[in-house]
Amino acid sequence: MTEPTTASTAAKGGFDLGQGPGRLLVWLYGVFTVAAASRSVVQMILDFGRAPLAYVLSAAAAVVYAFITYSLVRGGNTARRAALVCCAAELAGVLLVGTWTVVEPSAFPDATVWSDFGMGYLFIPVILPVTAMMWLRRAGQQDTAN
Repeated sequence: MTEPTTASTAAKGGFDLGQGPGRLLVWLYGVFTVAAASRSVVQMILDFGRAPLAYVLSAAAAVVYAFITYSLVRGGNTARRAALVCCAAELAGVLLVGTWTVVEPSAFPDATVWSDFGMGYLFIPVILPVTAMMWLRRAGQQDTAN
């Protein structure tokens, strides 16, 4: 049963990103996609005028999470590079929004997924992209070695 995986992995360009620890990343990013999307949709429908910036940022986070999830599932070098870029953008967003919410809390009457560096989500939003980038770099090194 490993032959189809090996054949499809080779066809995609090497290392299967959704295997091993990559499966946990796929699962976490999938959960965060649903959490951020559902939260932002409900908030935008019920009370968009209260904190539009926060709700739009949560929706943007959901889009980033969804793209990273898709890239990890797709696998291959191109998807790995795209996921790496998105993880770096995600980390930059978490650091920017996290700093902004600490320095100027009045700018965010309601929290985003990335507020206070993801404190409302057990800091997973700041830990996840770092972990994913480490995994993606390792995957790239293994692809180069093969």
